[in-house]
Amino acid sequence: MAQRKSSNDAPHSRVGIIDIGSNSIRLVVYDRRSRAPMQIFNEKVLCGLGRGLETTGRLQIESMAIAQANLMRFVAVARAMKVADLEVVATAAVRDAANGREFVAEMERRCHIKVRILSGGAEARLSALGVISAIPGAEGMMGDLGGGSLELVEVGRNRIGRNATMPLGPLRLAEASGGDIDQARDVVDRHLKKLGWLKSVRGRTLYAVGGSWRSLARAHMVARDYPLHVIHQYTTQRNDLDRFLTSIQRRRTKDLPGASRRRAESLPLAGIVLQRVIKFSKPKAIVFSAFGLREGCMYDSLPAARRAGDPLIEACTEIARHAGRFSPHGGELAAWMAPLFPREEAEAYRLRYAACLVGDIAWGEHPDYRATHAYMRILRLPFVGISHPGRAFVALAVYVRYAGGLHGAELVEAGELLGAAQFRHANLLGLALRLGHTLSGGAANVVRRTRLTVADGKLLLKVPRSDLALIADVVQRRFEALATALDRPGRIVAA
Repeated sequence: MAQRKSSNDAPHSRVGIIDIGSNSIRLVVYDRRSRAPMQIFNEKVLCGLGRGLETTGRLQIESMAIAQANLMRFVAVARAMKVADLEVVATAAVRDAANGREFVAEMERRCHIKVRILSGGAEARLSALGVISAIPGAEGMMGDLGGGSLELVEVGRNRIGRNATMPLGPLRLAEASGGDIDQARDVVDRHLKKLGWLKSVRGRTLYAVGGSWRSLARAHMVARDYPLHVIHQYTTQRNDLDRFLTSIQRRRTKDLPGASRRRAESLPLAGIVLQRVIKFSKPKAIVFSAFGLREGCMYDSLPAARRAGDPLIEACTEIARHAGRFSPHGGELAAWMAPLFPREEAEAYRLRYAACLVGDIAWGEHPDYRATHAYMRILRLPFVGISHPGRAFVALAVYVRYAGGLHGAELVEAGELLGAAQFRHANLLGLALRLGHTLSGGAANVVRRTRLTVADGKLLLKVPRSDLALIADVVQRRFEALATALDRPGRIVAA
């Protein structure tokens, strides 16, 4: 079924970022410049620009040739997509190489672009901003491992604190250590011992960024049979991850289930760096972030008022605009059902509001599959600002909105991520959504004319006499199901 278009679909609003890294070059195109950017194109090539840099101090001819060919392709693709705003940044390999600026000048001449060579401090700052943009309230330390460098940045209260950049990317570390694991550990330790401020982040959270670390996260998911293979905000405890990293140091990483084979060569050293950072900073938990440098560039370009927005709510509003039947009215539904959720904490409200926004996401599917489709899609949507249990909660609530209960055998992921109390909460929210959509037909400005209250031990739905035609058997049944979930008698009355 064709989806409606919004003004944000206009090609002139598309934003592209090319990231020239030490190991890979990547082009990402976003639908628009926003607080919750959605990718419409993502392509990467491993060219190894940083290979040999530790020994020669220069970018190698073979690597530059691969990088040049693919950079020219990326620029051509971006122009074909009518990307008017294309930003190109280069990181550790280019800034540290004696011929790095010569390489950039040639690319600027051939492609008619401007390349910004980021300093170590600028790279650290933008990577940290990427994490802050995707995980509001991030508190602890961001670590971004690229092919050539490691950036560590203190984060808290949406601000950036002390930071450091070190030549500890797997390509550089392999040359500095001769590929020897024990020697690599010593090299990493020598750098980390200089950072006395790492003691101040102990007991907080380490936010891990970078392709090699994400590959390790995928392998760890497989090893623990984790139910949801979504990297962003995958969370693990320090001791558990440390044991896993120790177990893989001497094995063939090409055979490591879940890990990217293209990054197999770098994984042992990437694991050493992560393990030593954990050793020195002693975080209470490690959270992996899919957002980093590129998203930090996007976030940095937004005005302060836009940066203060909620990425989850903005993403869900945009999803509702494209996938729903009518204009988004999640706020109306959330306010209408609020009496069912007294003393609600801020995070619980965010998740309820998100569920109200995406509650109509599966209306165009076959009726027999709407509940399952909505559940599976919400679990895997590429939005941020939400934990894995949060994803499961929203998915479960919208499942109930379509299915009318928690009777599906397919709810495996939610069963492993949520407890019994959260299941009951999601069921109540889903039944309220089901009633609201049935009462209104999914249209805006209808439920607000009625009033849902809990008073004198009863659930009441007050309906103006002029709107009593909205009440029929199907509405009555769904109201009674909601009252049963609340364990209260229910009554629909004329206001």
